[in-house]
Amino acid sequence: MKTLSNRICGFLLPLLLLLTLPALLQAQFIFTTNNGTITITGFTGSGAVVIPDTTNGYPVTVIAGDKGVFSSSAVTSVTIPNSVTTIGAFTFSSCTKLTNIVIPDSVVIVGSQAFSFCSSLTNAAFGSNVTSVGDAVFRACNNLIAITVSALNTNYSSVAGVLFNKNQTALVAYPPGQNGSYAIPGNVTSIGETAFETCAGLKGITLPNSVTNIGLSAFDSCSALTNLIIPPGVASIGEDAFYNCTSLSHMTIPNSVTNLGIYALESCVNLTNVTIGTGLTSIPDYLFYNCASLTTVTFGSGVTNIGYSAFGNCISLTNITLPKTITCIGFGAFADSCLISIVIPNTVTSIGEAAFWSCPRLTSVTIPNSVTSIGGSAFYYCTSLTSIYFQGNAPSVDGSVFESDNNVTAYYLPGTAGWDVFSADTDVPTALWLLPNPVILNNVPSFRVQTNGFGFTISWATNISIVVEASTNLANPVWQPVQTNTLVNGTAYFSDSQWTNSPARYYRLRSP
Repeated sequence: MKTLSNRICGFLLPLLLLLTLPALLQAQFIFTTNNGTITITGFTGSGAVVIPDTTNGYPVTVIAGDKGVFSSSAVTSVTIPNSVTTIGAFTFSSCTKLTNIVIPDSVVIVGSQAFSFCSSLTNAAFGSNVTSVGDAVFRACNNLIAITVSALNTNYSSVAGVLFNKNQTALVAYPPGQNGSYAIPGNVTSIGETAFETCAGLKGITLPNSVTNIGLSAFDSCSALTNLIIPPGVASIGEDAFYNCTSLSHMTIPNSVTNLGIYALESCVNLTNVTIGTGLTSIPDYLFYNCASLTTVTFGSGVTNIGYSAFGNCISLTNITLPKTITCIGFGAFADSCLISIVIPNTVTSIGEAAFWSCPRLTSVTIPNSVTSIGGSAFYYCTSLTSIYFQGNAPSVDGSVFESDNNVTAYYLPGTAGWDVFSADTDVPTALWLLPNPVILNNVPSFRVQTNGFGFTISWATNISIVVEASTNLANPVWQPVQTNTLVNGTAYFSDSQWTNSPARYYRLRSP
């Protein structure tokens, strides 16, 4: 009798465990009911997971949760039922033990970063009905070597483990676990958002001439990429496109590029030289921020604006020649760089706040007469700055523009105005700037047509005589003396009453 009882108990125990297993499994899922369907929003188990196709009599159609349904669990495998139509953003993010995923034919939508940071994932397969794949789906899946797609899918396809749209004109996602080099097929016109993001082992990329668009974060954190030639037909490069490509050494932005996103080359710490094409009108915000090795920048002729912190923290940038098309230098444009000197072109009308903030090696700056305003803290903590040369009237300034610059002197030309107020506002001493040659002040009220002729002010040195000559033809000039002026207090006013007697009249200065 005792033996029989032991046998009965020994038999019943596994049976009871089997009977309770479905209830235990269901308890691992957190879900909501919506119009007769189930959305799974959480999971508390681990190991091999089989998602039920029904719960409480309702079909499971959505796996969703912005913080990741399975991200905090030690999932090793997942079986997704054919009832599921949507896999939401971050659903399986950071499932670091997941090695393989098969997305069934029922799934239509795969959300952004659905499998991001699944560091053990090696293969992913998409079914026949997926119509939408979000960005960065396989971000930092560093062992993923192949993405496959059902041949029946009418929206996506796969070639050699790389995800494309159906007709293979857009590259959607490259497996981050593939190493070496890759030549993009010749019919591709668009590199999708985050397409090569975190492909840390990819050393070389060949872009075909068919490419016209490079999407947001397309090559973000491709840390082994050493060289990339952007073809001449590319018109748009998205934000963060080459962010943190730490092995890139040089870059040429072709003339065809008219749209370049912010942060596009930020933190490319080994980038040494860049050539910017003629298509760009603005250097975007943070474009070269933290490019610590950048020494040479060649600008195209179309650039008119330098954006927020565009060259911030470029600690190797000691000299730069700005194009004569620049009209505005933005907030923090060169902050924390190591410029030694800079000549600002006479097309610039304003210098933004903190534009040259904390440039510790900057010793001198030349400000053209076109500049009418300088923003607050523009030269803050430029501790080596000793000379700032102004070619026109004193611009409007914030009192903090030269804060902590204890050795700077502002030099101005004779005949220009506003320096008493400037000195009082900035607490910077001023002094006359004696030029090696006479100049015509073309940004003061005297430079204009008047009732008795055309006039301008000559600036140079005190008690020096200057001859003004005129010509009517610059192609074959014949210069005739018009007037001799003596510069009293460094300036002299010239007026030509005969200027209307010729269709054109040009002037130059010389010593007697």
